[in-house]
Amino acid sequence: MTRELIVGLLLFIVAVVMTMVGKGGGNFYVVILAMAGIPMYEAATTGQFILFTASIAAMVVFQKNKSVSWHLAVFIGVLASLSAMGGGYFSHLFSGFTLKIIFAGMLFLAGLIMLIPVSERKNNLEDSRFGVITFASGPNVIKINLWIAVPVTVLTGFAAGMVGVSGGSFLVPLMVLACGVPMHVAVGTASTLIAATSFMGFSGHALRGDFNPKVAVPLAIITIIGGILGGKFSLKTKPKYLKQLFAYTNWVAAGFMVINALYTKGIITKHLF
Repeated sequence: MTRELIVGLLLFIVAVVMTMVGKGGGNFYVVILAMAGIPMYEAATTGQFILFTASIAAMVVFQKNKSVSWHLAVFIGVLASLSAMGGGYFSHLFSGFTLKIIFAGMLFLAGLIMLIPVSERKNNLEDSRFGVITFASGPNVIKINLWIAVPVTVLTGFAAGMVGVSGGSFLVPLMVLACGVPMHVAVGTASTLIAATSFMGFSGHALRGDFNPKVAVPLAIITIIGGILGGKFSLKTKPKYLKQLFAYTNWVAAGFMVINALYTKGIITKHLF
């Protein structure tokens, strides 16, 4: 019972913090579930499920405050969600240890990318340039370079579905750095993308028979509450601090996943739960 309470508390905290920065919490969810003794494939599936429900809750909060760009969400979401389903299905081609190492590498790289200084209001892409599309989102004008956005989105979705995370760790930097989207709008839009990507990734894993509703449903209730609170806190936090929080939490998650990967190989013998 003590272990279940600790896991529930950690997932709640993660849901609050990670929805603040547009990642939903899928990266930490998998770490916590794996360290709690849940097999990697089931942990990835459960992580996708509770991530989906928490992201829907956060999306409602952001939408009420007009911090969601639906044009951008549809464009990126379709590509990411379809590739995530493929990633979830083909995840069995890799061992649990390999998935954890890939996961850690993705998180560390995303943290570095997010700390790159960039002006959110500056977007110098020419409207007439081939491969660039422009649309308005509230008071913001968003320009997307398809030559960058399409391949990065597809690869992000596939990798995210494969390791059981949302892809927000790359989608938020993509929107801020490549599309010039303000941080709050990127975070709000990411909540819709996370919901779509995690659902499709979950579907791919579930088709392999890795879903355990007795574990996933109670945890989803906890993270839904955390997602609502995280969305509200995000809207009150300055973009500069959101970016820093984004990077630092990625690195912490990467470190924990490496530790867990070493544990599965017997290099670390003491279980953390």
